[in-house]
Formats: sequence, C-alpha cells, structure tokens
Amino acid sequence: MAKVRDFVAEHAERLGLSEKEIGNIRLAVDEAYTNIIKHAYKNIPAKPVEIELGSDNSHLWISIKDEGESFDPGAYNEPDIKQRIKNKQRGGMGVYLIRKLMDNVQYNRSGHMNEIRMIKHL
Repeated sequence: MAKVRDFVAEHAERLGLSEKEIGNIRLAVDEAYTNIIKHAYKNIPAKPVEIELGSDNSHLWISIKDEGESFDPGAYNEPDIKQRIKNKQRGGMGVYLIRKLMDNVQYNRSGHMNEIRMIKHL
C-alpha cells in the first residue's frame, strides 16, 4: 500500500496541492485500498487491484478497481462518531473518512469489477 500512497501523493504534489490536501488524499486511498483487501477480498492475498489516476485543470481523480465482493453504497449508514469514541470502537470508519476527505466519491459495479472513483477539486 505504501507504493500506491506514494505514487498518488507524487502526482498530487506535481499538481500543486497543499501538504494537508496530499495527506487527505493519501489517507483516502489507504482507506479505500484497505476496504478492498478486508471486505471485497476477505483478506485473501494476491488478488488483483487496478489503480488509475488522472487530472485536468480542475480535478484530480483516482480510480481503484477490484474483482471482489461488491459494496452497496445505498445500504451504508454513516457511523455515530461520538458513540464509537465513547465505546472505544476501532474500525468501521473507512467509507466515512473517504467521503469526508474527498470532494466526490462514486461507487460502480460493472460486470465483475468494482470501482471506487475519488475526486479532489484543484
């Protein structure tokens, strides 16, 4: 995952994003990739993950694709942050963080491929 985070961060830096924005993007990519490993692939090693990124004058986009179990964003319920802290619960914050850190997040399933597409405005 470090190679993926660093690759995305280098591209974001070349686009002139601030250190804070780059840190947020790194964290969002880390959370998305971790969710794929844990949930889509059920911690089975050596499964394929495809990462694409690009930019234009106004956006940076990062697309992460996998062939694992799909995620239904319609069934997602935002966590109660205060309750989770009170109960000292770990985990379960990935989707919430990704949505807070990025400007736009889209989930798609096409055939056997899942895609999370994260967009940051420049």
